[in-house]
Amino acid sequence: MASSSSQNNYDAIDLNVAPSAVPEVWRPYFLSPNGPVTITDSMMLSGTTTTAVTVGLFTLEDERVLAERTDPQTINDSMVLTIQCVASVSNMGRCLYIRNHEVQALRSQVTILQRLLKDNNKKVVELKEENKELKKLVDSYASDLVAQVHRTE
Repeated sequence: MASSSSQNNYDAIDLNVAPSAVPEVWRPYFLSPNGPVTITDSMMLSGTTTTAVTVGLFTLEDERVLAERTDPQTINDSMVLTIQCVASVSNMGRCLYIRNHEVQALRSQVTILQRLLKDNNKKVVELKEENKELKKLVDSYASDLVAQVHRTE
């Protein structure tokens, strides 16, 4: 079930919550032949759900207005609604296209950064080895110096 804040705001759906055994009803007035439309139904995957939601979008006032319209007016209104829907889908497609390019650019950056990380890790290993060699050399000089000091005493 959605959180209490999601229940107060019908447009918010908490995607982090696992669905319960009975999916939550999305809008009680969107009824399909299978019952109310739930939050797990998809308009993109089901024509029945699409029809139920579309029918539920018309109010009683819409029905009254449509009843008073002539056939040409109704056809024109339908065309306007269709054009608005196509524009909305087109905008969504453009947004998805742009998002896809952003994702591709980020993947390229990740690949470059992974390569740099790998190169830097190799350098770190090389520097650690060099440090070990230098430490051995310093220790050798120190022991030689101590030996010379003991000989001069």
